[in-house]
Amino acid sequence: MAEITFRMEGGGEVSLSALPGEILLDVARKANVAIDAPCSGNGSCGKCRVRLLEGTLNAPPNRHLTQQEMDAGWRLACASQVEGDAVILVPDIAGAYRNRIRSADLSSPEETAAFTGMLEQLSASGLKKGCGIKAVGVAMEEPSLEDPAPDCERLSLALQGQLGVSLVHILHPALQTLPSVLRESGFSVSCAVESRGTEAFVYDVSGKPLPACGIAIDIGTTTVSAFLADLETGKILAKATAGNGQIRYGADVINRIIEASRPGGREKLREAIVKETLNPLLHLLCTSAKIPEQRIIRVCVAGNTTMNHLFLGIDADPIRKEPYVPAFFEMEPVSAGLLGLEINPCASVLLAPNVGSYVGGDITAGALASRIWDTEALSLLIDLGTNGELVLGSQDFLMCCACSAGPAFEGGDISCGMRATDGAVEACRIDRETLEPSFSIIGEGPPVGLCGSGLIDVICELYCCGALDSKGKFVRQNPRIRRDAYGIGSYVLAFREETQGTRDLELTEIDIDNFIRAKGAIFSAIQTMLTAVGLEVADLEQVYVAGGIGSGINMKNAVTIGMLPDIPLERYDYIGNSSLSGAGAMLLSADAAGKVREVGRNMTYLELSADSGYMDAFVAACFLPHTDLSLFPTAAGRRTYDPQQ
Repeated sequence: MAEITFRMEGGGEVSLSALPGEILLDVARKANVAIDAPCSGNGSCGKCRVRLLEGTLNAPPNRHLTQQEMDAGWRLACASQVEGDAVILVPDIAGAYRNRIRSADLSSPEETAAFTGMLEQLSASGLKKGCGIKAVGVAMEEPSLEDPAPDCERLSLALQGQLGVSLVHILHPALQTLPSVLRESGFSVSCAVESRGTEAFVYDVSGKPLPACGIAIDIGTTTVSAFLADLETGKILAKATAGNGQIRYGADVINRIIEASRPGGREKLREAIVKETLNPLLHLLCTSAKIPEQRIIRVCVAGNTTMNHLFLGIDADPIRKEPYVPAFFEMEPVSAGLLGLEINPCASVLLAPNVGSYVGGDITAGALASRIWDTEALSLLIDLGTNGELVLGSQDFLMCCACSAGPAFEGGDISCGMRATDGAVEACRIDRETLEPSFSIIGEGPPVGLCGSGLIDVICELYCCGALDSKGKFVRQNPRIRRDAYGIGSYVLAFREETQGTRDLELTEIDIDNFIRAKGAIFSAIQTMLTAVGLEVADLEQVYVAGGIGSGINMKNAVTIGMLPDIPLERYDYIGNSSLSGAGAMLLSADAAGKVREVGRNMTYLELSADSGYMDAFVAACFLPHTDLSLFPTAAGRRTYDPQQ
């Protein structure tokens, strides 16, 4: 046995025993040490970089590390085997995905105001506010020898008179603490109560005047966002975001499904989301709002089909195999205690319904929030995250699909790509003559990599500068453009001295090709959906762009490179995290929770792999901006530098 010590750059260390020959990444996972591995350890991404401080590892050279980096102790955790005792430095950036990802999570006043406005619009559409849950203050006579009625009966009678119901059920969590709470409060308490017709259910009893609360959660493949709200008033009391703990098992759903299909894998993936991600997030929300966990009695969750399966501990393997059939579309509410959520165990957990194998509750919730189902205008909802999902329609019809865009928008498949966390370049401009970049970075410190919004900007700027041709190949000579021994070109966004690291921050032609395929998948999916209903791009009257690929993409740049349709920019609206907004609407309105099921049932799921025209549309879209330039007149107008002139 060997002793492996993981020393975190931000402080703290973990030691455990490991067998010779064990993969270092697997050892880290056993120790719950956060090391980002988007490719799930198959050696293709090169992101699981750690540094050997003491001891030895069996780590042969690989294409992701230079000899200089190897000499300095850098290793890939997925490509290193334990040989003996070792001390490993885990860079701060390796675990940044867990708690420092930037996401659209209603954290700004503008996002909160937009959410409130959305609720008002839903109300105007006939979806009434309220879910039948509220806090009720009640005072009772103290028991005596003359009046020895049991505590539960005393509380039930008081609530019957106050609520006008004929039957009151005091649930087990409330009954457990009822005797002490009544006596400590002088028999004057605040009850979290749900009314259902002539019956009422008491979830919690407190001696303090606390609101009855609920939590809305967006379980994204990369990021989990949530907020805590007063169920009666709708006021948001706390908000929080964290990286999905499942990330270390792969950046995409396919890798996670494969991991879950291994012995013990399903429970391992479920614990990663419940124990490592959701429970700490729930405790953080409650601590911030000074609300006890027992007071959380309603939870609404929106997640893609795979995330829903893994959250519930249900076998997801059939999702990735033809004919791609999930275990369920809709799920009846489940108790929080059964799922292991550390809140009131009787709290109901509602899931937004899935529509297909790769279109899940995040999209039905997003469609609810965008109100695409309640407009006469032909509208399109595009959710850009680890996956690409789309909804096309109006009040007359709804069609949805998912395209295999890959994880490029979250930094996967890009050598310098990263999630939207500290050090990520989120926006960029490049001088047309000198090709010198200027950019904005998330957080403080030097640039580390490109997140999705920054990647879109850089590629667009390089194309408009005439540095890239339509195939994504470099065609200008410049000190920032260079070629390796194999002739593969790259653009240096920041030199080693600027990054304060061991290598330059550069974008290669291979990275650009991966991105072009991702953006091509998005646009060709849009085209295929429109063709399926006999419409064209020009017919789109409104486009809603959602997702957390950065602080919000530059729509003009996304159009220029052929990722989004070339229609007037005023028709575009970035709506942030529509999935969380939809889950919030479900939380605060029973009508909205019912409506999202109706929306899901009314969606027609288009399986792109079965559409004969999709592949032709995809191939045509894998250029900058497209093979058919008549579809993108704006792009031609922005390409202001011609190196041939």
